[in-house]
Amino acid sequence: MSENSYLPLLEEMISDQLVDRGITRERILEAFRSNPRHLFVPGRSRQEAYADRPLPIGSGQTISQPYIVALMTDTLDPAPDDSVLEIGTGSGFQTAILAALAGRVFTVERKGGLLEEAKKIHKKLGLNNVRYREGDGTKGWKEFSPFDGILGTGSVPEVPEPFIEQLAEGGRMVLPVGDRRQQRLTLLEKTDGDITRRESSYCSFLPLIGKNGWDE
Repeated sequence: MSENSYLPLLEEMISDQLVDRGITRERILEAFRSNPRHLFVPGRSRQEAYADRPLPIGSGQTISQPYIVALMTDTLDPAPDDSVLEIGTGSGFQTAILAALAGRVFTVERKGGLLEEAKKIHKKLGLNNVRYREGDGTKGWKEFSPFDGILGTGSVPEVPEPFIEQLAEGGRMVLPVGDRRQQRLTLLEKTDGDITRRESSYCSFLPLIGKNGWDE
């Protein structure tokens, strides 16, 4: 398929999968337009890039369903001057959406091959506000904390303590929390040092492997 042939599919995805499900903030929709999902889907799966489901990206990982990416982004609600930590770069799609909305994005991925591929795509897109780290994302990235927002693209059994410590006052965190089979999308906010927690949609993410997440 040519690049132009993807454009109607992209607009249809935005209309049917995002807007019709309540994702209506124009800045988020524009972030999806400026970072076409097919660029982040490798091989034969690219033809299905705008399908309403996750797709394989190699290394046993997936690119999340478009609506889930949009929902998590909408829940986090990053501001243009925010510093955001992403745990689990994966394909780099969620990273790119965050980079279009926040001032700086710090992303951690334990699989070096995926991280390098994401970097290449981001470079082609001209993203210049992302910093990358290969390693255990469940430890966060203390050097650049505190973060105004933290978003995890893998599931955790409990909220990792480093994430709470590295979240800025007034900051927001969005994570899938639960067991390996099913989780609840969870929003945590820090106010006067205290954490409030609100659960929303059920979801199913691959496990976040690491010291403060799941075992291999």
